[in-house]
Amino acid sequence: MSKNPVSLRGKNILGLEDFSPEEIQLVLDSAKGMKNVIHRDIKKLPTLRGKSIVTLFYEPSTRTRSSFELAGKYLGADVVNITAGTSSIVKGESLRDTLLTVEAMGVDAIVMRHKAEGAAAYATQVVSPVIINAGDGAHAHPSQGLLDLFIILQYKNTLQGLKVAIIGDISHSRVARSDLWGMRKMGMEVHLAGPKTLLPRFLKEEPGIFVHECIEDAIRDADVINVLRIQLERQKAGLFPSMREYARIFGLNEERLKLAKEDVLVLHPGPMNKGLEISPRVAYSSHSAIQEQVQNGVAVRMALLALALMGGKQNEADL
Repeated sequence: MSKNPVSLRGKNILGLEDFSPEEIQLVLDSAKGMKNVIHRDIKKLPTLRGKSIVTLFYEPSTRTRSSFELAGKYLGADVVNITAGTSSIVKGESLRDTLLTVEAMGVDAIVMRHKAEGAAAYATQVVSPVIINAGDGAHAHPSQGLLDLFIILQYKNTLQGLKVAIIGDISHSRVARSDLWGMRKMGMEVHLAGPKTLLPRFLKEEPGIFVHECIEDAIRDADVINVLRIQLERQKAGLFPSMREYARIFGLNEERLKLAKEDVLVLHPGPMNKGLEISPRVAYSSHSAIQEQVQNGVAVRMALLALALMGGKQNEADL
C-alpha cells in the first residue's frame, strides 16, 4: 500500500512547530514555480478562482499584508482587507464577533495578525475557514520563517548543515521563533546572540541551538546571518543603555561581517533601523538579499494559499 502524499489542504497555518520537514519542503518546492509567475507580464492564475480570502490585521503591516493580498490576487482569488482602524473593531467589536461576521460572508480563508499570542489558534476554535497566522504577538510568524528558508535554499542550494546566526531582539521576535522551528527541522545549526535583556529568560542550548553573549562568536564562519529589527520601544523600557551603545556592541557592520564565510548571506525581516542593528553598507552590500526577501514573500504566500485551499504540489509546468 503506497504512502499518502503530503498535503496541506484544509490545514490551519499557525506555526512551523506544527509542520513536518516534508510539509516544509512541499511549500518550498511549490514556491519555486510561484516565483516565476511574479515575473510574468500577466500574473493572473486560475488556481483559486472562486475562492474568497480576508486579511484581518489588528497591527500595522506593509510587507506581510500586501504580499498576502497580492498572492491571493495573483492566484485568482477575491481578496478583502480588514484593518483594525477602519472597521467595527474601533467601536469595540470583539475578536470573536469579528471572526463570526467574516465567516458569515462565506470566506474560504482568513489571514490574521493580532498582538495577542494564541489569537490565530483561538480563531480556529471559533470559525471554520482556514486560518493563516500572519503574526501573533511574539509567538509565531510561519510565512516569514518559510520565506527565510526559501531564500536560503535559493542561494545555498541546500539547508542541511548550514550555520545560521540570528542576532538582535530574540525575546520579542516571532520571526526568531518561527526560524528556530523551521531551521532545526531542516537540519540547520542556529546560533543566537543579543543583549541578555533581549534573550528569552529560559532559553537553553538544545541540539541544533547555541546561545552566545558575544555576536562575534555567533557570526564566526556563519553561512547566513539574520538580523532582527530592534523595536525602539525596548530602548525606552531600559532593556539596553542607548541606541548608540547597541550599534557599537551588537550591530552588524562591515568589520563584523568579515568573521562570517566569504559567501555569507545577510537577511532582515524588515523594516530596518539602519545604523542601529545593521549598517547601511551591509544592508545594501552584495551579501544582502533583503529586498529579494520581499519578492520571495509573495511567492511563498502564494504557495501557502494554494496548498491550504487546494492541496497538491503546485508544479511550475502547471502554472
